[in-house]
Amino acid sequence: MEKLRRVLSGQDDEEQGLTAQVLDASSLSFNTRLKWFAICFVCGIFFSVLGTGLLWLPGGIKLFAVFYTFGNLAALASTCFLMGPVKQLKKMFETTRLLATIIMLLCFIFTLCAALWWHRKGLALLFCILQFLSMTWYSLSYIPYARDAVIKCCSSLIS
Repeated sequence: MEKLRRVLSGQDDEEQGLTAQVLDASSLSFNTRLKWFAICFVCGIFFSVLGTGLLWLPGGIKLFAVFYTFGNLAALASTCFLMGPVKQLKKMFETTRLLATIIMLLCFIFTLCAALWWHRKGLALLFCILQFLSMTWYSLSYIPYARDAVIKCCSSLIS
């Protein structure tokens, strides 16, 4: 509709910037965005659960680390369909979630390194746990006052 409005008003694509042209060309309908979000999110959950099941096989720590990490990446990427990749990246690196994002991305990398290159099973498992915690903390940053509530609950349990 926006494109039709620009053409009718005399503004053609040459007056648009390159970024606007790319975003306009790749725009998806809300239903399509919702479907791909669901597909990507369900795949992420499937990979994570599959990885957890593979953990109990002999030598399954490598498969667990890979599938669990890819599952988390797919779940994280699924939100790109809802808000768009550029907006997702901007929100990920806002000051309120910058530390959680950096730790989460480092845990993804270190999990794969520990499992595939360093061959340290315990370290891979530790990074998977840290990956879960950092993804949880990152996700809580989107819910108003959720981090404060978790901090208060944990501090009341400790004291």
